[in-house]
Amino acid sequence: MHVELTAKNLGAYWQLMRMDKPVGIYLLLWPTLWALIIAAQGMPPLVITLIFIAGVVVMRSAGCVINDYADRKVDGKVERTAQRPIVSGKVSATEALQLFALLIFVAFVLVLFLNWLTILLAVPAVLLAASYPFMKRYTHMPQAVLGLAFGWAIPMACAAVLETVPAWGIVLFVANLCWTIAYDTMYAMVDRNDDVKIGVKSSAILFGHYDRYIIGGLQVATIVLLTVVAEMLKLTWPVYLSILCCLGLFVLQQKQIVKRERKACFQAFLDNHRVGMVFTVGLLMHYLLMV
Repeated sequence: MHVELTAKNLGAYWQLMRMDKPVGIYLLLWPTLWALIIAAQGMPPLVITLIFIAGVVVMRSAGCVINDYADRKVDGKVERTAQRPIVSGKVSATEALQLFALLIFVAFVLVLFLNWLTILLAVPAVLLAASYPFMKRYTHMPQAVLGLAFGWAIPMACAAVLETVPAWGIVLFVANLCWTIAYDTMYAMVDRNDDVKIGVKSSAILFGHYDRYIIGGLQVATIVLLTVVAEMLKLTWPVYLSILCCLGLFVLQQKQIVKRERKACFQAFLDNHRVGMVFTVGLLMHYLLMV
């Protein structure tokens, strides 16, 4: 295959990887940090932390690239995505696939610096990232596949630090899965009308008029499961305070999406990175106060 990637098109590649819209990086990074902090009982090893941060950026970028490749024939029919690089002609489909392959190679190199269990767990991570964009053709719950992909860094982080995946890591993974489905359904609510017209499936379409209630139920499940993690690990008041703050943020999001307006739903989706940040701060405070 002829290599089409060129340094002259770096700006378009940057846009294709959504590096100009970092909220997706935050949503993937915070749960990764949760697992690293808990596994290390405080500040995780610097090298492992840097590898995971780089991995988050690279894998999120790869996910965006393959998503736009998968959606290249439908993005032009959706108001919010009509100007994406492949649709607008700034990047060819071949360039997108080559960029995706390059990013996956970089991620593979990064994970080689970790232990064998983490390397083995990286295989499903790649499969999930590559398959998610195509799921919206076959299931109304591609958000669940995204949740699995976004949460897979949790068992990987546990394995990198502890060389095993403890029970609390599994509960944390499920908590993140519930949270991801909730916020990605808000994201899907933005495009629901367009998706119905072009035949793309989503949880927002599946849930219909019950969308807000199901999102609320998933948010409650997230809070309960984070509390279960705190109980399992005997964490202290900063963590419980952060969970309470997360609950408050979820209530605010419910108010934002009450009328199902596009801009409000999109803003509620964006605001979810604060949830991840708040819980991260709570964990850090707990371990710092224990020193």
